[in-house]
Parts: sequence; C-alpha cells; structure tokens
Amino acid sequence: MKEFDEYFNVALEFHGHKCPAMPMGLRAGLAAMRALGVERSKDKELFVEAETGRGHAAGCFLDGIMTATGCTYGKANIQKLYYSKMAFTLIDSKAGKAVRVSLKPDFFEKALNSPFVAERKKGVPPQDIPPEITGPLVKKILGLPESEFLNISEVFRKDVKKGSPNFHVRRCDKCGEAVFTDKLIIALDGRKLCIPCAEKEKNK
Repeated sequence: MKEFDEYFNVALEFHGHKCPAMPMGLRAGLAAMRALGVERSKDKELFVEAETGRGHAAGCFLDGIMTATGCTYGKANIQKLYYSKMAFTLIDSKAGKAVRVSLKPDFFEKALNSPFVAERKKGVPPQDIPPEITGPLVKKILGLPESEFLNISEVFRKDVKKGSPNFHVRRCDKCGEAVFTDKLIIALDGRKLCIPCAEKEKNK
C-alpha cells in the first residue's frame, strides 16, 4: 500500500480544497481496506456502497473514500444510497466479504460545531476559509487514532451483483447519437431511441 502522505496529496489535488471531511473519508477508506486485507481497486475488485447524500460535507467525505479505495463512478464500482449518513460499506467483490465503516456520532456532532463549519454556515466557500482555521483541524484528523472517530464493523459476507460489459452501440433513430445498446428504448412505432429522446416522445 502507498504511504499515507502520497494518498493525501493525491486526494487534495483530486478534491480541490483542504477541509476536514475529505481526510476523514480517506482514513476511513484505508481503514476499511486494512480490515478486509485488500489493495486499492485497479478495476472492479472492490465495490463501495456509500450511504452519503447531497448538499453537505458527505461529498467531501466520499472523495476521500474514492481516492483511498479506487472505487469510482467511472469504473462503476461505487453506488450512492443517499441515506445522508457518513458511512459506507466496502466489498471485496472476489471474496464476497465486506466491512462497514461510519463516523462515530459523538465525534461527528462535535465536528459540526467546529470553526470551519461555522464559516461554511455563513456561506464562505471552503477554499476561502483561512488556513489558520482549516490547517489545525485537518492536522487533528490526520493524527487521531482510528478508534476515536471510526466505527469499523466485523467482516461479514456480502456479494456484489456482477454485470456484463457492453461494447455494442447503435445510433438513436431520432437524435443520431451513438448509444450503448442495452440502454436503447423501442418506441411504439419501432424506432430505437436513447433515453432523453424516449422521454421527449413520452411527454409530447
């Protein structure tokens, strides 16, 4: 496994700004990998079921998880459940085993009372929050023992439903754009349409 600093630097570049939630996710992802005894996913060896939602710090948390585990939307080995929880399950697709990791409630509630979050509540973008506020909080997260902020479950049995890759495309009969054939919709008149064109036809 790479050194933590290397992961952290990649995560910062990927995420775009320094904040406390991203390194929480990064450390949580690495902890889950250690619990399963797995390496970072190169293809679909791992799968993440993220319980995060939208419109809050969970997005930053999830970027840390994706950087650590290599589970990305591009590789289609991550699913967002929109439970609005700072939690996720990491699944070893080959072995059919998994572990669930979440932030400890007491820790998370205290984190939401931080000066960083106070600035965010005022509408200050994260990249514009002074480093004297952000820096110490990030440093604290990086130095905390996992037991102080993470709940890590026992390893349990869980399988991932595996799909088949599709390399076949056909042009939509309405807009002419190429579409993977498993997502074409056959209209009443027999035309094969992409999803947006099929929706427009339905709403006429």
